[in-house]
Amino acid sequence: MDKLLVFNQKNATPNKFEGIRVGWTIKVWQKLKEKDKAKSQLFEGVVIARKHGEGVTGTITVRKMFGAIGVEKVYPIRLPSIEKVEVVKRSRVRRAKLYYLRDKSAKEIRKKTRQELAARLAEPQAQETPAA
Repeated sequence: MDKLLVFNQKNATPNKFEGIRVGWTIKVWQKLKEKDKAKSQLFEGVVIARKHGEGVTGTITVRKMFGAIGVEKVYPIRLPSIEKVEVVKRSRVRRAKLYYLRDKSAKEIRKKTRQELAARLAEPQAQETPAA
């Protein structure tokens, strides 16, 4: 049997990012250890990429705007120090990688999502007419 396959089966931890898609806004709680203390750190942002599949080497990239500065974190999907992942907002995107968000400001991103939301709300709903 392949040594890499044996290693992956032996050291596999649960995937906390199961079902998370690109474009969704998520909160990630990660346990950090500082000397003798342990604390949870929250990181909330937009998923801009998923790479390397669902195996041990799979990663997910989360981006948030901190003031005028963009901050990105790459999380291995099977990282044992991740306590939980919570979905804040599900957005529909038409690309697999959202690297173009790096060039946009937070205001431009909000404006675009607001326009998409307004367009969806303004669409006339198909109303059923009662049969006579």
